[in-house]
Amino acid sequence: MVFKRLLGAFGVGGPSVETVLHGGHGRPGGHLPGEVTIQGGDHDVHVQQVVLSLVTHVEYEHGDHEGTAGVEFYRGAIAGGFHLGAGQYHTIPFQMPLPWELPLTEVHGRHLHGMAMGVRTELEISGAMDSGDLDPVSIGPLPSQQRVLDAFAALGFQFKSADVEQGHIAGVHQEPPFYQEIEFYAPPQYGGQINEVELTFVASPHGLAVVLEADRRGNIFAEGDDVFGRFHVSHDEALHMAWEQELENWLRAVAGHLHGGHGGYGHGGYAPVAHHDAHHGHHESHGHGGPGWGGVAAGAAGGLAAGFVAGAVVNELLDDDDDDEDGGDDAFAESMLEAQQQAVQDAYQQAAYEAAYEQAYEDAYEEAVETFDDED
Repeated sequence: MVFKRLLGAFGVGGPSVETVLHGGHGRPGGHLPGEVTIQGGDHDVHVQQVVLSLVTHVEYEHGDHEGTAGVEFYRGAIAGGFHLGAGQYHTIPFQMPLPWELPLTEVHGRHLHGMAMGVRTELEISGAMDSGDLDPVSIGPLPSQQRVLDAFAALGFQFKSADVEQGHIAGVHQEPPFYQEIEFYAPPQYGGQINEVELTFVASPHGLAVVLEADRRGNIFAEGDDVFGRFHVSHDEALHMAWEQELENWLRAVAGHLHGGHGGYGHGGYAPVAHHDAHHGHHESHGHGGPGWGGVAAGAAGGLAAGFVAGAVVNELLDDDDDDEDGGDDAFAESMLEAQQQAVQDAYQQAAYEAAYEQAYEDAYEEAVETFDDED
């Protein structure tokens, strides 16, 4: 990137700034190295501070309005309180800390279609702030996240797109006012039961929450609905879990509910049951089929900076409330569905059932881990 003269707040003859990201790649919870070089303008100035921020593209809903905006979600000063003479150069190396709940923009070096993120540099002089261009940054997955993504690929999921949505996930501790959804077409063997599965990571220094949302097809007894699952594991556990089996069990449980099945618990004791409270936003599906990880780069080149809306920051947080609307005119079908769901809930609440199931699940899980380790 070349020097960008800051004209908005400082006027003609003000300083110029150039930000260089060393590599331009990072991971959640890591650091992004680089340096900022400031060139003095036509007159001496006192730079009060130099600030770096992270901006990403976020979809939002506000009342009847929806759209996208560039949202700043990290901000930190890297220097300040120095004199900059006319025409003088001043270079500031930095190690920018990256939040743990950072959205991913690439997998296996391939850009995730729908994602955009950049670093913005701002200077404060005489109480006025001015900013330079956005410098694109790529964020790859943690090893624990990569393990889950590889399991998705192994099971035959096909990547569709990714986005960042405003709101909070129910039941998960979340810091940013948004969450990322990585959307997949379901494996072919579930094509008649599940349309898509959305994957959300919520990472922290201590572990990883893996949140799943399945768009389940309807049947003669009920309309389609969304079914959620959650796994809470440490990063080390995530590396050694038999995710292929965990995900397969969850998919079967989700599909099993269509036929009155009880399904099963995810790791940590969460059952894959339908929810209609505040959670993920929902989007219509367009088209069918999709590339695997080898083709996720489509539509990414050259458009990062254009994807942001300058200065637009969404401040209000929305929790999406999905009304539970009973569909269909068949009263018998409705009562059958209610009885089925109540029976499932009653079964989950019985302590004897839970104890027996959890013991069986632990035995199966330990066997799966041993098999996975042997394969390694």
